[in-house]
Amino acid sequence: MMRLNKKKNSSFRVEGSLFEIDAKYEPIDYIGKGSYGIVCSCINKDNNQKVAIKKTIDVFSSQEDALRNLRELIILRNIRHHNVVQLKDVMITSSKSTFKEVYAVYEFMDSDLHRIIQSPQPLSPYHCQYFMFQLLEGLKYLHSTNIIHRDLKPANLLINANCDMKICDFGLARTTRGDHSGEFMTEYVVTRWYRAPELLVCSNSYDKSIDVWSVGCIFAEILLRRPLFPGQNPLDQLKRVIDFLGTPTESDLDFINNSKAIKFIKGLPYAKGVCWKAMFPGVDSLALDLLRRMLVFNPRKRITIAEALQHPYMSDLYEPEECPRSQTTLDVDIDAYVGETKLRDMFWREMSFYN
Repeated sequence: MMRLNKKKNSSFRVEGSLFEIDAKYEPIDYIGKGSYGIVCSCINKDNNQKVAIKKTIDVFSSQEDALRNLRELIILRNIRHHNVVQLKDVMITSSKSTFKEVYAVYEFMDSDLHRIIQSPQPLSPYHCQYFMFQLLEGLKYLHSTNIIHRDLKPANLLINANCDMKICDFGLARTTRGDHSGEFMTEYVVTRWYRAPELLVCSNSYDKSIDVWSVGCIFAEILLRRPLFPGQNPLDQLKRVIDFLGTPTESDLDFINNSKAIKFIKGLPYAKGVCWKAMFPGVDSLALDLLRRMLVFNPRKRITIAEALQHPYMSDLYEPEECPRSQTTLDVDIDAYVGETKLRDMFWREMSFYN
């Protein structure tokens, strides 16, 4: 009935956590851990490929976390793009009615952009351009499938020794819709430092442009080797953005339908905005021009991912025929109140695609 049960499993411990997985995976090293669980590197002995295996512990302890994990599995099963991390396998090593742990097997990447930015490793103008090109190329494809990532930050951009980039961590991703209201809008969205103004002012609608803002913040961070807007809380974050860009005009505020947010912004001291050339000394003028078009307060005036790829800064790298759109769209918006039995069925279904 279950091919999974016919497989030979092996057990080993990583930082005290027991991994019980297909015996074809041989452990190499511990990578990291967080609230989600623990990650280690392994060799797939069937093909001698190095992989990263994430063990999610007690997957049903939080409805929100269960949905995030499931959403990522669904998205990565359906997305195949060279700038999106590849999900290679999903393992559940106990019965459908009792399992508490899920193992996800990803292609192995050497590092991430956060570590590279924090390191003393020099980054040339070409490094910056190439990283940004790959990020935009991956996002163009994701956006064409109707997916908004919603949590873009350097730590979610994996890098290998050849400087190839892969977007990862799709737990907060959503499908674009005309009306983003209610629960959809109130849940956690985007790590604060990379959060677009429309999210900071609690706008009752947003779209793919929130990813563009995050890309702009990442772009600036590569250039500066430090975060551009390290806000302490949402209001401080908004104030830092305005201090940098300058006080918004009336037309800059026309997308906000939150009267308290408008009152707060208008109550702030006048901000002239920074001198971009002084802030980013020695940076190519085309790079700064693209950055300016990304970091625009009003999302309606912000450049799109497709337009960013066509910007002169990308002319050396961008070939339209090599950056195709997806021919299909996805819907990954799962009912937030779905019961555990249904969730177990959905996780089991994802596992079955690989086993």
